[in-house]
Amino acid sequence: MLKPGDKAPAFELPDADMHIISSEKLLGDCNLVLYFYPKDDTTGCTIEAVELSDLMEEFEAYETQVIGISRDNCVSHAAFRDKHGLTVTLLADMDGEVCLAYDVWREKEKNGEKRMGILRSTFIIDKAGVIREAIYDVKPKGHAAQVFCLIKQIS
Repeated sequence: MLKPGDKAPAFELPDADMHIISSEKLLGDCNLVLYFYPKDDTTGCTIEAVELSDLMEEFEAYETQVIGISRDNCVSHAAFRDKHGLTVTLLADMDGEVCLAYDVWREKEKNGEKRMGILRSTFIIDKAGVIREAIYDVKPKGHAAQVFCLIKQIS
């Protein structure tokens, strides 16, 4: 598991509009809230994305970009964004390499059935590319406010 003080793994992934977003190009200019979520347009993922989107102006005031990553494709991300009016950036990690690098691709059990999936997790990364907070097994409701409080502490 990644922990505070670790260098954040670099990534290059397509967003909902199929533009490539590189962590290397973002760092230096802004902090990153990188959150991993299981699936577009599901209850918990929608709650988390909407709450984070609702705080985007506040995050931007603290020079922070919010990015959500799942294994859904760009088309799914665009539909999710448009349906809910999301302002967070959604990136498609279809091959799962970034999920593995951040150690969020885990075996999960639901109704007695085991399968692999994304463990809902959030990483707060400072402008130098250092992880300041690593939060695994996130509960969606109220998480955005918790993350914003942590951003205020590092800025």
